[in-house]
Amino acid sequence: MQELINKATTLLEALPYIQRFAGATFVVKYGGSFMDSPDEAVRTGVASDVVFLEAVEINPVVVHGGGKRINKALEEAGIKTHFVNGLRYTDADSMEVVDRVLSREINAEIVAMIKSLGGMAKGIAGPEIFTCKKHAPDGEDYGFVGEVTGVNTAPLEECIAQGTTPVISPTARDAEGQTYNCNADIAAAQAAIALAAKRLVFMSDVPGLLREPENAESVIPHLNIAEVDELKQAGIIAKGMIPKVDSAVAAINAGVDKVSFVDGRINHAVLLEIFTDKGVGTEIVK
Repeated sequence: MQELINKATTLLEALPYIQRFAGATFVVKYGGSFMDSPDEAVRTGVASDVVFLEAVEINPVVVHGGGKRINKALEEAGIKTHFVNGLRYTDADSMEVVDRVLSREINAEIVAMIKSLGGMAKGIAGPEIFTCKKHAPDGEDYGFVGEVTGVNTAPLEECIAQGTTPVISPTARDAEGQTYNCNADIAAAQAAIALAAKRLVFMSDVPGLLREPENAESVIPHLNIAEVDELKQAGIIAKGMIPKVDSAVAAINAGVDKVSFVDGRINHAVLLEIFTDKGVGTEIVK
């Protein structure tokens, strides 16, 4: 009996959040090694969270990554990968592989997973949604790597109106129609801004923002954007976390209420972050 009572208590804890967020749009950046896990429960955990959001009348929008799958596909194609300042250099041959893996393979798999769990989802290739310019800071050449500059919200709003989750790949098209590979974190943040989303959730392979990068127990549970510069100067926000945090700050300054960093390897991390008092991972607010 106590087990049943505990379940009821959990539901009651979630109730005010369900009431508060009904009708709101949440953007979920879906990425991390959990996507390739041999454990089906791990692979489908996030998809089931998305279906739950649909069921309680929250409008999820998914932007996904796929780095490890891209690495494998490039290796199989005999294309050598190299990085410039931490970003993958993307030549024309690489871009063809990247586009195929992101927009036709991973995208379709996520859509099928959501549908298999009773949800509604539609795959959308990034260039239908995102416009971009070539990423070339300080004159560096990264090949076909783009910076998202615009979001076509019409297809996304149509999906939301139909109760369907749009699943978007992080590719974009420039003014000449060339397709570019884009940072999925930045793409997700731009989608959240354009849609006036209530929440933005980044999923990855770490428990959150860590005060000590090698210590998984050093999660910073709460962070105000006013503290970000200090943490950058201290080297706590560094390397791959910089574009994530910068995207979070941009989203919050544009009106997104809260941005969360959660570990996709934790079962139902999205639900735990959104619908419990304590949450998991790191929340960033203004």
